[in-house]
Amino acid sequence: MLPTLENLLPFTVNSWIFVLGELAISAIATILLYGVSFYILRSIFRKFERDIALVTLNVSMYPVLIAFVLVSLKFTFHRLIEIEVIEGLDRVLTASLIVVVSYWFIQLFSQVFIYYLKEYTKQTEVMWDDVLLPLLDAVVPVVIVVFASVLVLKSFGVDLTGIWVTLGGATFIIGFAVKDILANFFSGIVLLIDTPFQFGDVLRLEDGSVGMLRKIGVRVTQLYMLENHCDVYIPNSVLQGQNITNLSRPTSYYFYSTKIEVLQDYQLDDAKQVMEAVILAHPDTLGNIDKKLEFMDYYYNLLADKNLAKQQGLGKLRLLAESEVNLKLEEIDQALETLAVTLQFAEKGGLTQDEIDNVQQEYRDVLSLIGLSVITTTKNNGSVFEFQETRSDSTLIKLVRDWYRAWIRDPNLLNEDESVIPDEWELKINRLKRRAQRLFQKISNPQREETRLDDYVMELKHWLRERFKEPRRKWQEPQILMTGMNHDESGIYIEFKLNFFIDDIKLENGRRGDRVSSQIYEEVVRYLKRSLPTEPESQEHSQAVVKV
Repeated sequence: MLPTLENLLPFTVNSWIFVLGELAISAIATILLYGVSFYILRSIFRKFERDIALVTLNVSMYPVLIAFVLVSLKFTFHRLIEIEVIEGLDRVLTASLIVVVSYWFIQLFSQVFIYYLKEYTKQTEVMWDDVLLPLLDAVVPVVIVVFASVLVLKSFGVDLTGIWVTLGGATFIIGFAVKDILANFFSGIVLLIDTPFQFGDVLRLEDGSVGMLRKIGVRVTQLYMLENHCDVYIPNSVLQGQNITNLSRPTSYYFYSTKIEVLQDYQLDDAKQVMEAVILAHPDTLGNIDKKLEFMDYYYNLLADKNLAKQQGLGKLRLLAESEVNLKLEEIDQALETLAVTLQFAEKGGLTQDEIDNVQQEYRDVLSLIGLSVITTTKNNGSVFEFQETRSDSTLIKLVRDWYRAWIRDPNLLNEDESVIPDEWELKINRLKRRAQRLFQKISNPQREETRLDDYVMELKHWLRERFKEPRRKWQEPQILMTGMNHDESGIYIEFKLNFFIDDIKLENGRRGDRVSSQIYEEVVRYLKRSLPTEPESQEHSQAVVKV
């Protein structure tokens, strides 16, 4: 029923003039708010080093302006609430406000919160956050839309009791129908919490197939199968129930083994030494770097294969660069050990300011070895520390970059490897910076943690050795074992088993180990046939030294 003239008349003289005045004030306030946001705040935020404030302003400006206008209209027309037309308009304004605020929250969540949190998670060393964020990015906007839809319906006076009862009954039926999906979902959550592997790890499944972990989804896990060059999607519940071998843990080094049979009439000790030397001479195997450099110039047919010549030449440069990195890590390790001892003595009875200053200076020396300098500025009557990389050529960060730049020149690497290696090491460098910065803050302001500073120093020391770059160890040296004996018409052959480690299983699409193993086998056979016979009676007898 339309309002009568008698109902409208009271508003024509006083209220309408007041309402129009409020609308004019709201319009002026909206224009001022737009000017402040678009011109003043934007010019200020553009000067910030990080763009999070500017992005937040861009995402929020128009939704906030529209919400401000809607709220102003609601307060303005509230005086005319007795008119049915205005009451309906108030409900429309309420529903519109809910829609605008919901849209604003979704944009803030996806373009600000999720976007910048993804950058942060790249610096962390856990896997669950890399999966949880995409899950939140998909689920939270849906939840906001559903919640906003409920509020919109309620704003128009819709009774939702029947809808909730219907949904409650349907939930049981739907849950029973999708029990397998739910099982996969919760299995995925368990995999994330337990974290038995990380993205990029190479896994061996129960059936013997080997694949690289690409993604853990809500329902399935994506694996790239190295042998078949294809993606396989395994339900999370199936994957969780398997015994999985993580070939990339505890390190990306990968153990390989191959067999060679040598005629027993020849010098077996010499054959064993040749096999060990050939393995060490390959740049992509693990072993004592000094020994590797010693043997590299004497093995592999450099003149016959230009690719091998390039492999050996660049491999030698890479090993020299790695040796420099290892020496610098040892120097930093000793410096951190000394700092921890200093703190253990200083912590007794509490740290004085002079002791804090001395420890801080000693830690600055450690930071200079890493390649970081601390710049102290004063803001708001307080000291602010900023970390910057130094330009010295002998710092850990500079040496690591020289090393991986020499590494990506390897002629055997694939195109994607040339980005995988720098990305992996720059991520480690960023994590090192974050850990070094956190320790400096603790040393500068020990407060109640002064008795734990030596523990924090040792944590950084262990992280450098266990997570940043593991040193080459004795058990990674090549092993040559005599494992059996066979015979045929040519004679009796002794079976040798060659055990060695490859530097990184992920490279060359997971086939780096196959290529290295093949090259080692070929070189051992070639060298033994050429040089081992002591009294060759004939060319045929010479070829029988090694059974191929």
